[in-house]
Amino acid sequence: MNKSYKKALAVLAALPLAIGSAYGEHVSAPAMTADEMYQGSKIFFERCAGCHGVLRKGATGKPLTPDLTVAKGTDYLKAFIGYGSPGGMPGFQSGGELTEKEVDLMARYVQQTPVAPPEMGLADIEATWKVLVAVKDRPKKKMNNINLDNIFSTTLRDNGKVALIDGDTKQIITTLNTGYAVHISRYSASGRYLYVTGRDAKLSLIDLWAKVPNVVAEVKTGAEARSIETSKFKGYEDKYAISGTYWPPQYVIHEGDTLKPLKVVSTSGIASETNQFVREARVAAIVSSHYKPEFMVNVKETGKVLMVDYSDLNNLKTTTIDTPRFLHDGGLTSDHRYFMDAANASNKIAVIDLKTSKLAAVVDVDKVPHPGRGANFIDPKFGPVWATSHLGADTIAVIGTDPAKHKKNAWKVVRSIKGHGAGSLFIKTHPKSKNLWVDAPLNPDAAVNQSVGVLDINNLEAGVTVLPIAEWANLGEGSKRVVQPEYNKAGDEVWFSVWSGTKDKSAIVIVDDKTRKLKKVITDPQLITPTGHFNLYNTMHDIY
Repeated sequence: MNKSYKKALAVLAALPLAIGSAYGEHVSAPAMTADEMYQGSKIFFERCAGCHGVLRKGATGKPLTPDLTVAKGTDYLKAFIGYGSPGGMPGFQSGGELTEKEVDLMARYVQQTPVAPPEMGLADIEATWKVLVAVKDRPKKKMNNINLDNIFSTTLRDNGKVALIDGDTKQIITTLNTGYAVHISRYSASGRYLYVTGRDAKLSLIDLWAKVPNVVAEVKTGAEARSIETSKFKGYEDKYAISGTYWPPQYVIHEGDTLKPLKVVSTSGIASETNQFVREARVAAIVSSHYKPEFMVNVKETGKVLMVDYSDLNNLKTTTIDTPRFLHDGGLTSDHRYFMDAANASNKIAVIDLKTSKLAAVVDVDKVPHPGRGANFIDPKFGPVWATSHLGADTIAVIGTDPAKHKKNAWKVVRSIKGHGAGSLFIKTHPKSKNLWVDAPLNPDAAVNQSVGVLDINNLEAGVTVLPIAEWANLGEGSKRVVQPEYNKAGDEVWFSVWSGTKDKSAIVIVDDKTRKLKKVITDPQLITPTGHFNLYNTMHDIY
């Protein structure tokens, strides 16, 4: 356990816990100026709303409503915000994202009454829509020599940009202005277009055929967002994109080559397990089916997967599947038939059969599964499997995925493997690799969050080997959290972001997958807070 978290425990142990609530007899929310409220609102959106919700009612993170937070007291809240917890709460002061003064501000801010941002209907969204390069003025053929199959889109989180990196030459091709803290990059079915969404719900469409790839359209769909996906079914390639927002809680279907908003659908509704109405029913991951012209839309707080048929937008058909809450991320099995969907607040994986449009199973896993897209491989003992790591547990759950030939293993945790630390966000392998990689960027211990774990798929019993990725980057001072293993197209390299603060050096570290040795470190002043990165070929074909 690192020194900063030990300090947090010592602070918490010494604090008397106040009795009462925001509306009780003994305590009340601390006073804040209008400027402090504005600053707190900005920081909360950038750092906290994703886990705790715009209205602070909780999901992956705990509720932070005044009836709970005021009773804790400012000093108690400062310790948690500043130094984090092993359950996945990052230490914003110890990690360098917030100053001591900002932590004090946020400890007071979360004791105030939440205020909802404005709504956005189709007309409001269309008013933000811009086509920067008309379709008729775009290239009719590829105008560059870039091997697009091996291009990487890397999020420069706090710089509001993405970097396009050539996977062959390891050179930055360009950096492009996008939304704040791009959460995900998705490529069109043809591979021509790149779609990215910022946490501020700004969508950017990038034409990869241009001499230098550039943003050709943009639109803002709300106040906060996490997901975008494109139509992949045969006959609909590049036709549609779909984006999901955290606020307002809804999804939008767009024209694929312009981002023109075509359809907006609210996701507020009745929760699957409680049968209570949920206003802030946020759209998390969206996955495109290879079986039908459908998008799988995760509605986090209601625990519903919406299978949206995009073949007729005027007569929209949706199959609703009830699952445990709170749905977050997930990916397809290797045959693309099943959607392995993490309900991370319930510690379960819901298995959706895309062929029959039914819930196939619910699998119990450890605390707060967070797979990204997960990892598919052939287990030498149990056959085809899919794996997830966890935010709240130091384990990797390996689940059987072949009910046809390995029925007794299907939809069961066939292995629970100790990792190198809780606080994981991503796990990854490749069909041509024998390695399984897992990160732990939200672990409070620097020795853990600055390294990665790797396992031999053919000898999983041997346990995890820890590689000091941040040390290999040789960056000097900084938080240097290592995040998101991502393979190149060939499956012989693994790329990692080494994520430091805005004023510190960051890097991309490339490891030879076969030897597990350092191959290349990409350092560049343009690499400001790199986090997620997405290889075109693997992302387009759902290879993970």
